[in-house]
Amino acid sequence: MTLLPLAARGFAAMDPERQRALARKGGHMAHQKGAAHRFTAAEASAAGRKGGQRVAQNREYMAMIGRRGGQKSGVRRQQAIRVSLPGPTAAPERMPVVPVAVAPGPGPVAG
Repeated sequence: MTLLPLAARGFAAMDPERQRALARKGGHMAHQKGAAHRFTAAEASAAGRKGGQRVAQNREYMAMIGRRGGQKSGVRRQQAIRVSLPGPTAAPERMPVVPVAVAPGPGPVAG
């Protein structure tokens, strides 16, 4: 008796279209039978809140997605500037940085 590899058996061996068709039928049958659960708006909200709180506990992950969002935001902002500038070289020009001299001293005096 020859056994097939586990990946080549059952639901996982089917093409994705066939899997979707069977899953769709199963979902319809569960609703007809009354065994399917429908989330209320309150239940869905609570589940989303619970998942968000769980994800937010991973500080490294939150920092990574925040950094990625900031980078994408910066890219979109730069693209918007390039589109709005006239001319063939629509690259934004930077203002020159002017050093500011700070006089040594005690700082502001309260009066």
